[in-house]
Amino acid sequence: MTSPMNWLSGFFGSKPQLTPAQASRLAAWRALPEALASAELEAARFVVVDVETSGLNLSRDWLIAIGAVAVRGGRIEVGDSFEVVLQQETASNKDNILIHGIGGSAQTGGMPPQEALLAFLEFLGKDPLVAFHVTFDETMIKRAMKQFLGLDFRHPWLDLAYVMPGLNPPLARKYRALDHWLGHFHIHNYARHNAMADALCTAQLLLIAMEQARRQRISHFRGMMDLEKAQRWVSWEG
Repeated sequence: MTSPMNWLSGFFGSKPQLTPAQASRLAAWRALPEALASAELEAARFVVVDVETSGLNLSRDWLIAIGAVAVRGGRIEVGDSFEVVLQQETASNKDNILIHGIGGSAQTGGMPPQEALLAFLEFLGKDPLVAFHVTFDETMIKRAMKQFLGLDFRHPWLDLAYVMPGLNPPLARKYRALDHWLGHFHIHNYARHNAMADALCTAQLLLIAMEQARRQRISHFRGMMDLEKAQRWVSWEG
């Protein structure tokens, strides 16, 4: 189970011990074909993800919950969604619980981390992940994968924090946070800082991005990645 700071053992301690069944499931996921960058936006399955954590410090805090929903064919597939709380040895502090609403009993009674992360991998497959400000979500998920599964989780991500400014240059300096973009496009979040609610809102933003991309003759996942890369360069120069 998770406890504060014990994620370091995933990097410097012993390799996680998986049961034969768990090792088989992990091997099956590894064997899946990689997502194609050439996939058409209308045909590809994207997994929009959000996480809840013990805090915002990338070097100190740890993963508590994952919420994810699939987008395919220009639609949010609500039936193709995933939500899990990772079992914690010690619940996060009260101030943190007030933010995400996952109480102490829910944290200590969550799903064992190995099982939770394997279930997430099986839901994800090898499809691209989408988030707003990818670095945070990716770091937290990658650290947990290393700690509990011994997996060096390298996966394609699309960051809407750069894609949206790239598609909407006049708004690039005005809107930087997720809430700014949600407000601009009148996307309502029924439970801010709930992983699934945030993932659903981000998925709605992805649909808008995909429609805008098509208008700009971007029809493949590779084009979206190129747009993100170009916007990162513009942001760095600015």
